[in-house]
Amino acid sequence: MKRTRIIDIFNTTELVGTKVCVKGWVRTRRGNKQVQFIALNDGSTIKNIQIVVDTQKIDADQLKDITTGSCLHVEGTLVESQGQGQNVEIQCEEIEIYGLCPNDYPMQKKGQTFEYMRKHAHMRLRTNTFGAVFRIRHHMAMAIHTYFHEHGFFYFHTPLITASDCEGAGNMFQVTTKNLYDLKKDDNGKIIYDDDFFGQQTSLTVSGQLEGELGATALGAIYTFGPTFRAENSNTPRHLAEFWMVEPEVAFLGQEGLMDLEEDFIKYCVKWALDHCKDDLEFLNKMIDNTLIDRLEGVLKETFVRLPYTKGIEILQDAIKKGVKFEFPCNWGDDLASEHERYLVEEHFKKPVIMTDYPSKIKAFYMKQNEATPSGGSIGYQHTEAPEPTMQGTDVLFPQIGEIIGGSVREENYDKLLSEIEKRDIPMKDMWWYLDTRKYGTCPHAGFGLGFERLILFVTGMANIRDVIPFPRTPNNADF
Repeated sequence: MKRTRIIDIFNTTELVGTKVCVKGWVRTRRGNKQVQFIALNDGSTIKNIQIVVDTQKIDADQLKDITTGSCLHVEGTLVESQGQGQNVEIQCEEIEIYGLCPNDYPMQKKGQTFEYMRKHAHMRLRTNTFGAVFRIRHHMAMAIHTYFHEHGFFYFHTPLITASDCEGAGNMFQVTTKNLYDLKKDDNGKIIYDDDFFGQQTSLTVSGQLEGELGATALGAIYTFGPTFRAENSNTPRHLAEFWMVEPEVAFLGQEGLMDLEEDFIKYCVKWALDHCKDDLEFLNKMIDNTLIDRLEGVLKETFVRLPYTKGIEILQDAIKKGVKFEFPCNWGDDLASEHERYLVEEHFKKPVIMTDYPSKIKAFYMKQNEATPSGGSIGYQHTEAPEPTMQGTDVLFPQIGEIIGGSVREENYDKLLSEIEKRDIPMKDMWWYLDTRKYGTCPHAGFGLGFERLILFVTGMANIRDVIPFPRTPNNADF
């Protein structure tokens, strides 16, 4: 008999009174000698289907071994439920056990901590919480592809193996086929890579942006969506060594248009979650964060504040004068910490903020520098004169998360970009192809990067980024 997904049972009334076949894993089993109730879940929905088993019809010896985690094939008649908690249930006629679950099943006990479940990441996927998180993750990926497709962007695949460091930080995982016990070196002790697979030093990418800019200057508007890697020894709830990035790049786009794109895109994703993930969000709102749905709906109602960095520093320093305590300094020129970003979003404005016009020394070489003090922001702030040059950055700050998007207008002038590269001692041998886009038919363009897992953190209400990716890669952890 053909299997029916449990979500399809709940989404239609046409199956009531008919015989159905369901397959899935046992969440709970309870009952007495006359009747047993099995809650079955197949991963298609947060909801379990209740299987009602008459022990006079089903072998008691078969039933006694069924525990949480067991995998079953059940056939029976779908009927309206007489009990509370569900509209329909299955009157069981046949049970086949695909796989029993011994008492040492890691997810049998209730109330496990997330830390405990990370040690069993291969099994935590079967729990209600992680089922909800990863269904939402799927829907967010669908929202991203749908948004860009509907807005005329082309999905552009950038390399995972690269010889360039987009961020200039050097925290990259090297890719090599060399014998690490017998490395060829020059007279200065530096490794020679001419006998390596690619004939030069290569690494896993930290970003597809630079190659994405090439796509934008040919196709007009592109986006990348794929894994990126950072070899940073960061053991925080907000960092991973392997994570996914969404990076659109658009030709002929300036700073205001970029901010419009960032706000429209992220609101689209949040609305998609509210429209397509209702049951999972309600479960997470109940079990994880009881402000989750209100916070998501609040994002859609608010116009994002557009705040110059210099004004943001003034607000933070004024807060310090009034007694607010921060762990890290926030003077002009400092790279703001998450605590500063969250204060602006959660305490001062109580809405998302797009921070603009950062000091050039804390931003990447490819950002366009402001010629002079920019005009006032859209919330009515007039920029205080910045003491040093600023870049046309546009970072979106969100409650609970801090920075969720990092974007900028890209410098399109060849001489200015070359000057910045030389000033920062970035090896020219790695940058010649990137400079060619400014040498041959340069154009104004802009783009941003969104950390996919940070979006999932916000949409699910989860507190640790390791809990929104199936198999987290972090320092000293590459299990599964």
